[in-house]
Amino acid sequence: MNRWSRDPKFVLFTFRQVNETMKNLLIPAVLCFNLLLVSCGPTYRPFTSSLQNENGWSEDELKHIQFYLSNDIVLRRNLSKGESVIEGGKIRIEEGKRIEEIVIKEDTPGILIFMPKEDRLAISFENGKDKFLMFGPHPKWNGRYMLLGSSWDKQAGEVTYQGKTYHTSSKSAYAGLLVDLDKVSRVTLDRHTAEGRKVRS
Repeated sequence: MNRWSRDPKFVLFTFRQVNETMKNLLIPAVLCFNLLLVSCGPTYRPFTSSLQNENGWSEDELKHIQFYLSNDIVLRRNLSKGESVIEGGKIRIEEGKRIEEIVIKEDTPGILIFMPKEDRLAISFENGKDKFLMFGPHPKWNGRYMLLGSSWDKQAGEVTYQGKTYHTSSKSAYAGLLVDLDKVSRVTLDRHTAEGRKVRS
């Protein structure tokens, strides 16, 4: 062992140098790993009227597209005495009133049930009869398909769910539909036009 290896200053310098080298190697590795995760993950994009027009999807094709919710939706309604709660709902007691609350979380997957109009989508986020919400293009949001309701004001709006009227906060008005671009492109690629067949002469 030489005198440099016995010198505490030399040992401390060497340790710091190794530590800095490890940090310099670790940071790029972490960045590369994060980029890999992002590149491999789903690419969500708002479902818009322009996206629909560009691809010209039919109702049947839209039923094969997986939709996702962009923001939380909370549905609430007052329960009358003796009234039961639908499956999946929760009861809250506020100021002596029984309130049913249904929460549909952000990123919840949903599917198209039917289209009452060309630009209206009835999306279901859970199993059950009439458990769907209506979405349509919003002109002030670049044609994004947003939650539709009635009697919207600064505080709340009304929506129909399972044939009943629920109140939802104005924040739910910002809830829209998202799609995975990779999976959507597969739907487009799977479609083709038959060329027809001619009788051989």
